[in-house]
Amino acid sequence: MIEVRGLTKRYGDKLAVDDLTFTVRPGIVTGFLGPNGAGKSTAMRMILGLATPTTGTVTVNGKPYRDHTAPLREAGALLEARSVHPGRSAYHHLLAVAQTSGIRRSRVDEVIDAVGLREVARRRAGRFSLGMGQRLSIATALLGDPATVILDEPLNGLDTEGIRWVRSLLRGLAAEGRTVFVSSHLMNEMSVTAEHVIVIGRGRLIADTGVAAFIAGAARDTVRVRTSGPDALAALLRGPGVTVSRDHDGVLTVTGLSTDQVGTVARTAGITLLELAPQQASLEEAYTAMTQDAVEFRAPATPGATR
Repeated sequence: MIEVRGLTKRYGDKLAVDDLTFTVRPGIVTGFLGPNGAGKSTAMRMILGLATPTTGTVTVNGKPYRDHTAPLREAGALLEARSVHPGRSAYHHLLAVAQTSGIRRSRVDEVIDAVGLREVARRRAGRFSLGMGQRLSIATALLGDPATVILDEPLNGLDTEGIRWVRSLLRGLAAEGRTVFVSSHLMNEMSVTAEHVIVIGRGRLIADTGVAAFIAGAARDTVRVRTSGPDALAALLRGPGVTVSRDHDGVLTVTGLSTDQVGTVARTAGITLLELAPQQASLEEAYTAMTQDAVEFRAPATPGATR
């Protein structure tokens, strides 16, 4: 379990993390979400004792991480995929970590097989692709068979098979009762992997809730409508808090009304409905709506051409 209480971090005038309080519980995958510059990496570094909080406390399995006598057995982490000596093979990198941490030698072979690097285990890590480097970093995180796993953007550089493998891995670790805390910008993947999300923006907590509740709380009702009289129905539906858009096929997307409300308006006006269906909001849509005011780095909507 990870317990964060009033965690704050300042770098000079920059407030990177602002009074964060949350708990990451075992047995489920918890996603850590937020825009670039939100403070996620800083918070993860403080959890692992790599940065000292300005104020506040954080414990991993009941103690500050650095106070554990065998820290790799308590929490394994991936923060930077390329934090491996490029001239050392994957096998010898893992062996060095194991030998300096009191981990049995046979565990090296176990994690190499677990992440699918057996065929390249003796190859220098400097020749690895980004995806292979990610697998090696995940192997390092798992080396101590830890109770808590903390992964920062573990899907970077992975192909479809690799992404599916990480998804299965995270679910499997959680099913074993471990604490699994993972950050990612891939909302679609988080929606099918995580059960709980902690969302921050500009260093502050925005949400700490289940994925389904987060989507329901952040997204407005959206209804797809096909009818023989789209223009007439659209004119009747528009009003305060209601938006209606029409695609090139005449299909209406109505935001701010339920299917019952749309159906009642159509029936009263004598307009025949060919399709009336609620649209399930996605985690990405809910995340965008919830964090739009917390985005620190934003590109213009229509970038100009560069020459």
